[in-house]
Amino acid sequence: MASNQEEVTLLGVIGSPFVCRVKIALKLKGVEYNYVEENLANKSELLLKYNPVHKKVPVFVHNGKPLAESLIIVEYIDETWKNNPILPSDSYQRALARFWSKVIDDKIVGASWKSVFTVDEKEREKNVAETHEALEFLENEIKDKKFFGGEELGLVDIAAVYVAFWIPLVQEIAGLELLTSEKFPNLYKWSQEFVNHPIVKESLPPRDPVFAFFKGRYESLFASK
Repeated sequence: MASNQEEVTLLGVIGSPFVCRVKIALKLKGVEYNYVEENLANKSELLLKYNPVHKKVPVFVHNGKPLAESLIIVEYIDETWKNNPILPSDSYQRALARFWSKVIDDKIVGASWKSVFTVDEKEREKNVAETHEALEFLENEIKDKKFFGGEELGLVDIAAVYVAFWIPLVQEIAGLELLTSEKFPNLYKWSQEFVNHPIVKESLPPRDPVFAFFKGRYESLFASK
């Protein structure tokens, strides 16, 4: 095991759900790593060198070899450290887990973000409706399971950290109802179970500073309206 752990570095920012995915995966595998906090307003030479395509975090560096994009990184971690598997061993179930993780990124992250950080009222309503529709798919997928993959945390749960931690945060800032126990009882129950899982709890950023940061962003957006 030690050879895989020689040199593991994660470049990130504290309030990023994508960085948080990687932190959960590393914690689940018990991998020790160096964490480098980036300033996205003033990107480091390291970040630009390791992710010249997107110039974004997370960037994961294993023995000098960089990888970008959170879901790709999580899969790499799963393949490199074999304990506590994140993806199912069955090829069909594995493909499904990738599918649902992509649904979260394609259908939920953007729409829910724009629901909050869009000044135009019509545009906002459209994004709220899109978010509800996509969350409904997840609601039907989780059903009465503890986690998306069954009894243990898996890829879809890790991908959905955005749904469990960030959506409740930004909906409170904007006074919206995106994820509620009335509308999505199964998904809401899952989100509580998930954020209280010991590994997830230790990997999540502290809520107050993240809340304050996004509240500041929200207020300045509407102040300049």
